Amino acid sequence: MNVTMTVNGKTYTREVEPRRLLVQFLREDLGLTGTHVGCDTSQCGACTVHVGGDAVKSCTLLAVQVGDLPVTTIEGMGTPGDLHPLQTGFWEQHGLQCGFCTPGMIMASAELLRHNPQPSEEEIRFHLEGNYCRCTGYHNIVRAVQQAAGAIREAAPGQSQAADD
Repeated sequence: MNVTMTVNGKTYTREVEPRRLLVQFLREDLGLTGTHVGCDTSQCGACTVHVGGDAVKSCTLLAVQVGDLPVTTIEGMGTPGDLHPLQTGFWEQHGLQCGFCTPGMIMASAELLRHNPQPSEEEIRFHLEGNYCRCTGYHNIVRAVQQAAGAIREAAPGQSQAADD
């Protein structure tokens, strides 16, 4: 079955099996390996990407289900010379150790900040409940999201746009 999908602003057409998961399509067919496969059961959040602006676990969605909705992966969030405020926050606040969960944490956090540009610590923790980290204990992840929220508000006062949409 032919799939045409816009990922990180670039359109791709590939032949895929109808049962191909979005995470497999991104990693194996497009080479976008920043989206990680953790648990294969939608429990860990390592595979979180944005589909149509909403954070989804790409191990729960078939590539053929995406349709015309744009997909953004961690590779589409920033560049080495121009990091997204969440990427900067995770780096400066030491919100990562091994880095395996980091792409999913950033993608989930971007959705939170898009809807709530000034979340409390409790709101951040609640929103990230579906993303597991085995290394950091979450304290620095929360600080990273708080720093990013402040940076986004400073960069665009009056706007709640935090991510790719």
